[in-house]
Amino acid sequence: MAGFSLDLGPLKEPLGFIRVLEWVFSIFAFATIGGYTGTTHFTVSCPDKDQPVEAFFAYPFRLAMKSYCRPLCNSSSFTETYLQGDFSSSAQFFVCVGVFAFLYCTATLIVYLGYRTVYLQTSRGPVIDLLLTAAFAFLWLVSSSAWGKGLTDVKYATDPNRLVELCTSCKAGEFPSMGRLNASVIFGFLNLILWAGNCWFIYKETPFHKDPAPPTTMEEGGAPGP
Repeated sequence: MAGFSLDLGPLKEPLGFIRVLEWVFSIFAFATIGGYTGTTHFTVSCPDKDQPVEAFFAYPFRLAMKSYCRPLCNSSSFTETYLQGDFSSSAQFFVCVGVFAFLYCTATLIVYLGYRTVYLQTSRGPVIDLLLTAAFAFLWLVSSSAWGKGLTDVKYATDPNRLVELCTSCKAGEFPSMGRLNASVIFGFLNLILWAGNCWFIYKETPFHKDPAPPTTMEEGGAPGP
């Protein structure tokens, strides 16, 4: 096997340039959801004063494990209440796809830029690359759709208007900021477009994509073959 030889030429081609975009957008996808923390607010209106209540939640959104304390009017005690729902499966699946996509992009960029001749030496490299890229495109479709639905459920479960439905003395407060989570879904579907589109450029490197053979012409005055 030939040694490592850095060549930045593939970055000027769609195959390498799109792979760099996939590398960047996969980071954006899992970074915008991982480490997220949010807070939903409402207020308990007592005769003497209003007492604010904050309910914290975070990735991976096992909301049923997050409790908050609601004060009782005319008393110094609190009622411990839990948020509802567990949306960790879709969130963690989305992050897992993003991390593995990032690692695969890193590995293939090393091959494109350092072992280009080895990559094109046989048809095995482009074919494997095509199959894995198509698989990641499918995973981005599934994970982004699942997390989009999960995010909708998270918004519903942390909606302060819903949390105060059973509390007559409570008033809804500020809705939790979820701009990062909305961006993660957008990045997920952008990754889907990038990975699905890149399949065409990888397909052109495989033996499945062959230019039609030019028609054979008889020499002028020659007799046709049998």
